[in-house]
Amino acid sequence: MNQRPLAGVRIIEVGHMLAGPYCGMLLADLGADVIKIESPGSGDIARSVGPHMVGPHNTYFASLNRNKKSVVLDLASAEGRRPFEKLVRQSQGLLTNLRPSAINKLGLTHKALAQINPSIACLALTGYGLEGPFADRPAYDYVIQALAGIMALTGDPRGPPTKTGYSVVDNSAGIMGALGLLALIYQGRGGQIDVSLYDVMLSQMNYLASAFLNAGERPARQESGAHPYIVPAQIFATADGYLAMFVSHDEFWRRLATEVDRPHWLSDPRFATMRGRSENRELVLGEVATLLKNATADAWVSRLAPLGIVVAGVETLDQALDSPLTTARDMVVTIPTPDGALRLVGTPFKIAGCEPEFAPPPLLGEHTAEFVDTGAPPRAAGHA
Repeated sequence: MNQRPLAGVRIIEVGHMLAGPYCGMLLADLGADVIKIESPGSGDIARSVGPHMVGPHNTYFASLNRNKKSVVLDLASAEGRRPFEKLVRQSQGLLTNLRPSAINKLGLTHKALAQINPSIACLALTGYGLEGPFADRPAYDYVIQALAGIMALTGDPRGPPTKTGYSVVDNSAGIMGALGLLALIYQGRGGQIDVSLYDVMLSQMNYLASAFLNAGERPARQESGAHPYIVPAQIFATADGYLAMFVSHDEFWRRLATEVDRPHWLSDPRFATMRGRSENRELVLGEVATLLKNATADAWVSRLAPLGIVVAGVETLDQALDSPLTTARDMVVTIPTPDGALRLVGTPFKIAGCEPEFAPPPLLGEHTAEFVDTGAPPRAAGHA
């Protein structure tokens, strides 16, 4: 049998752009029936982000909304509210990443919906929390990275603070939201989950925050993305590119020293132990950096990876998507549409006995007729 874990669970999604839709897609990939409520007109803003299309499908929107159904409703009107409330009665969960003022105005909280379905679990993904003095401040990935200390720790220490290369905040919040929503659905009593993007990122500062809270140590930006305590653990230049190497304990250091014929790395206390290497960071990194420039990144990977040393060439996204590892993990999937193949990154969930299934992202309002008596036949999938 190929029954996905969340088969039979219905989730209402009232979201846009990234955090909410990514949360909903993760649940849909696991088999949940995710009903995406979109406003009349243009629907989710993500439908118009970026220039790339496959037929009627915007590829930005597609990357966050496969396996869902789209229902167009005006939640501020009585006409939209009636079918919405019917969906609430039939659903186990609701997720939204609108601003708190809109969430409250539209009644997308458990407090507002409990009289319709007391057992529904309601997730609010917001910038700074559903309530409180900061609730309605505008929040985007960029701003949260700035406020949570992430930008100050990213980039070259001689340069300006730097944003991560992808939307780490929105994606992380989507994952945490899915976890929280499923936990409350599992409990079965209904209720409100309040997940803020700011809280999510601050929680991910874990050991760095602990060092400051307990010892007053202020984390600093490290050159070449180095780890603050473990040496060598950073990016190194090679003869043709860059190498990420993480020598996490003394046994791996012993294997490295033996392989490259550096006996003094084992006898000199400044090199031989994790503590010695940490206390003599510049000396150790200087010798390792000089060594690694003598060969290509691929050559070092071929030589060191078989020894169990954590090492990899720094690849571009196109190289990663084309790599044997991506192929082996089935992490690029092709979804056929009447207008050609839609290629997307696959699901990270690999579940024994359960083959993943991928449906195209819904067209705007494609499934409205299934849930709202419009008098019109359902739209054919894959056509505008």
